[in-house]
Amino acid sequence: MKENPRHLSILGMLLALSCCLLLSQSAPAPAHPLVTDSSYDYDSSATAECLAEPGSTAYKGGIIVNPEFSNSTAGWTVFGKGAIELRRSPESNVFMVALHRKASRDSFSQRVFLEEGNHYSFSAWIQVSKGTEAVAAMFRTSEGVFVSGGSVVANQGCWSLLKGGIFANSSGPADVLFESRNTSIDLFIDNVSLQPFSKKQWRSHQDERIKKVRKSEVTFRVIDCNGTEVRGAIISVKQTKTEFPFGCGLNFHILDSEEYRNWFSARFKYTTFTNSMKWYSTEVKRGIENYAVADAMVAFAEENGIRIRGHNIFWDDPKYQPEWVKTLSGEELRAAAERRINSVVTRYNGRLIAWDVVNENLHFSFFEDKLGKNTSAAYFSTAYSLDPSSRMFMNEYNTIEYSGDVTAGPSNYLKRLKGILTYPGNDRLLPGIGVEGHFGQGQPNLAYIRSSLDILATAGIPIWMTEVDVGKGPGQDEYLEQVLREGFSHPAVEGIIMFAGPESAGFNVTTLADRNFKNTPAGEAVDRLIEEWRTGSFETRTDDQGSFKTALYHGEYEIRVENPVWRSSTVTKVEVKKALRGRTIDIKIGP
Repeated sequence: MKENPRHLSILGMLLALSCCLLLSQSAPAPAHPLVTDSSYDYDSSATAECLAEPGSTAYKGGIIVNPEFSNSTAGWTVFGKGAIELRRSPESNVFMVALHRKASRDSFSQRVFLEEGNHYSFSAWIQVSKGTEAVAAMFRTSEGVFVSGGSVVANQGCWSLLKGGIFANSSGPADVLFESRNTSIDLFIDNVSLQPFSKKQWRSHQDERIKKVRKSEVTFRVIDCNGTEVRGAIISVKQTKTEFPFGCGLNFHILDSEEYRNWFSARFKYTTFTNSMKWYSTEVKRGIENYAVADAMVAFAEENGIRIRGHNIFWDDPKYQPEWVKTLSGEELRAAAERRINSVVTRYNGRLIAWDVVNENLHFSFFEDKLGKNTSAAYFSTAYSLDPSSRMFMNEYNTIEYSGDVTAGPSNYLKRLKGILTYPGNDRLLPGIGVEGHFGQGQPNLAYIRSSLDILATAGIPIWMTEVDVGKGPGQDEYLEQVLREGFSHPAVEGIIMFAGPESAGFNVTTLADRNFKNTPAGEAVDRLIEEWRTGSFETRTDDQGSFKTALYHGEYEIRVENPVWRSSTVTKVEVKKALRGRTIDIKIGP
């Protein structure tokens, strides 16, 4: 088993360029360009709510013996010291309790056999005897190594879902157990599940999800101006724009290198500036702002139709404050921060699609420590008032990368986000969930990624993977592709930005092109996905009913229809999206 350390859809109306284009139905445009269909198709068992009774058992327990304790304690034993016992709720639900605990891992345990190369999805319903405590699922290998399978913030009096997973990089027995640092509490558990998936099965599920989430099957019917179906009409289909935002980080080297500009603009229509908008870049000396680099990069992006995520307004890590900020008093900091947020957000108002408002404020609390616990929430409110059309993101690392980081786990993330959104006035802003995605070297824990995304998705808020990279090492290209596929296949993920790029621009973690702008293996993997995730141009003919049915990736299309009898043609622009799934689009063509 191996763990990795820290490191839109755009809805609109169908466009008719011909008076003969008819739609069987249409949908209104949304209020904001980043909003998509809110009916996320994630795992229905996932919930961030605390329930009076535990939810159902996933996969009927998978390889867990006696997952619902319907056969007393069969299959289960005490791990460490203490004791275990069965209890029954007023509704007659049977669950297990670990009590008299002396150490953090004193709990209940079951031995399972893991097969090398398998992904394992894990879930359990957890409650604690008092207060609120973090509880983690742990796997102890035969070598005595403990690997985290995920965590949850559990509560007294209700049941919380712990959802996670592991990857097995060797075969052998492992003990499933639970950990909580507070030994004064009892642990309650019910409905435990551990389900194995081979790599082939996992990839198959990704492909099925992509087909379901990112494509729609539509029927085109060609009729003449009398309403008669045109048999054998020649239809040429060309995708002109993809719907899913898949982009790449960008730095100041773009201003000095034509090769870099050509390389980037040929591939990506979405970006995040890695450093050029950050406070330490735009105000190196107190009171002297310099936006020249950021302005030039914004101009390049706008000239090439590239949408920008603003990164970032503030960074909560004390290490990454401008040097002069670190020595300010509380009131001086408050005034300087007010100038900063008004300056940067007003400058780019209406030109960006999103802002990372206070970066990484689960792990760090520079502004909260100096200015008060509601500081971040207040900055979200201010940013929204200055740029109400942009989506305001909470951006964090290790929420999907590393199951051992309880601080940034999905339940803690949602708790922090809820606190921000319940701040007075913030119920009106457009929120976003940003998960960075800095993966270490080696096989990523795809089961944990998916489980974390499932939990985050319960908020009904768009998720972006905002800074994806994968550590150097053998198989880097394969692992990068796996991570990107996992994000693209999840219905709650509305965009992906990689923090990767060419060697000449200093991207040395995930390098996509060498100094001559030739693809690295990772770059080849990215280009393959760009090509795979769009519909290639093709030509076909209508059947005897004047129709043809096809599944198309969501995006904008140019449809050219030729009537072979009358030798007439028409060109129509169509936007294919989820709302059109199963619909028939009539295209009229004259004589």
